[in-house]
Amino acid sequence: MSIDQDLFLHTTAGKIAEFRRRQAEAEVPSGPAAVEKQHARGKHTARERIELLVDAGSFVEFDALAVHRSTAFGMEKKKPLGDGLVSGYATVDGRPVAVYAQDFTVYGGSLSQVNGEKIVKVQEFALRNGCPVVGILDGGGARIQEGVASLAMFADIFRNNVHASGVVPQISLIMGPSAGGAAYSPALTDYVVMVDKTSHMFITGPDVIKTVTGEDVDMETLGGARQHNANTGTSTYLASDEEDAIEFVRELLDFLPSNNLAEAPLTAFEQDPEVTDADLALDELIPDSANQPYDIRAVIENVLDDGHFLEMQALYAPNVIIGYGRIEGHTVGIVANQPMQFAGTLDIAASEKAARFVRNCDAFNIPILTFVDVPGFLPGKDQEFNGIIRRGAKLLYAYAEATVPKLTVITRKAYGGAYIVMGSKKLGADINLAWPTAQIGVMGAQGAVNILYRAPLKAAADAGEDVDEVRRQYIEQYEDKLLNPYQAAQLGYVDAVIAPSDTRLQLIRGLRALRDKRASLPAKKHGNMPL
Repeated sequence: MSIDQDLFLHTTAGKIAEFRRRQAEAEVPSGPAAVEKQHARGKHTARERIELLVDAGSFVEFDALAVHRSTAFGMEKKKPLGDGLVSGYATVDGRPVAVYAQDFTVYGGSLSQVNGEKIVKVQEFALRNGCPVVGILDGGGARIQEGVASLAMFADIFRNNVHASGVVPQISLIMGPSAGGAAYSPALTDYVVMVDKTSHMFITGPDVIKTVTGEDVDMETLGGARQHNANTGTSTYLASDEEDAIEFVRELLDFLPSNNLAEAPLTAFEQDPEVTDADLALDELIPDSANQPYDIRAVIENVLDDGHFLEMQALYAPNVIIGYGRIEGHTVGIVANQPMQFAGTLDIAASEKAARFVRNCDAFNIPILTFVDVPGFLPGKDQEFNGIIRRGAKLLYAYAEATVPKLTVITRKAYGGAYIVMGSKKLGADINLAWPTAQIGVMGAQGAVNILYRAPLKAAADAGEDVDEVRRQYIEQYEDKLLNPYQAAQLGYVDAVIAPSDTRLQLIRGLRALRDKRASLPAKKHGNMPL
């Protein structure tokens, strides 16, 4: 550096020029070639992803000039500004949000002590200020060159994930690899969004698995987006590309409050105060045969503003449907048995899926609407051996624990323990409604008749009578006497039997009445959920 250049750097103009130079370097810390390589993979850079997520011009960055402190393995010779993480705060639709994004162009997005500290800073900012935190992950795990220093940062991040749970919404966008310890942070957040053919999450990769167990498995099969959406239930949404993933997160944030003490955004919407043709269509929805399926989405979309429903985990445990919508502009959470899948039975996966969603709604003060058509828990050795008793009890626990407004509509079957679990009156639901087609009982008519009338049926068979006709008569008698909504209504376990076409208006009135509901649980450190 010449004397003139040195003198210039000590002037105000020189100092500002040096700042501009460093600022520009921080924008592209690994150079244009690295950016082009990222684009060639069909992926955006960390900064581009943040720009797509937040309102234009709203992003304020933290620690853009931070560099790592490592001196091992020649690391001191390369210190990219930002150290592989872009972080700060911004707004989404005018509401504050904290955000960080791993930069794969810098050391493969690996976690270092410094960029781990940057993540922790963002998490703490979100907690102090009561705003959602969105993490955009695209990295290979802990930075090997830093040893335990990088591993220790994972513990700080995990602890903050836990402390923020139920306080501010936490969303993870998986935009590339998230391996090893890095996979646990998304699992601790409320929502995980993955991109088809791009996102991968696993604790141990294919090479390690091959070495240790001899199994051959590729990354997509092991931890691809479809795997975690359809089979493990780790992911909330399967995006077709990065733009789709980010748009989903923007829409999701619009349904959620900023924190557990805030209200979800209210939109202006006037529901029709009279029964509509769409309402009347529900009177013809339920088939005459109890064994014929129908799509519960018709009911869900009928009661929601504009019929708009944002479904969560659509590919996982499809026998139960969960997601968000609005009624009169207020956010509601939906839990519904889906007769189109496994007859709407509850199994392990469906129970855990619904339980987590119920707890999430309760944490953020979102009323829960439950639509019930459940013939029971799915029978089978696999279900029993894999813990349906304990794991099914999670849903029971979640409903009993929830103090938000809870409204339940029984559309058809509500049998046995599954009836109890699905937001029943005695479990704490505030308003329970049943359609005239509801069948509430210990079990279905055919199973009950085979037990209750075993001797008469045997006698009919011995006498050469038409056993099927005799059984049919007993089934009709049983349904008329017990398997209907009226006995439950007489006992107060159903607050009202309503026409299907009245469902939307009844839910509107119920939600209005429960808007200022106050309820509390016995004082305790925490419950012991059957995890």
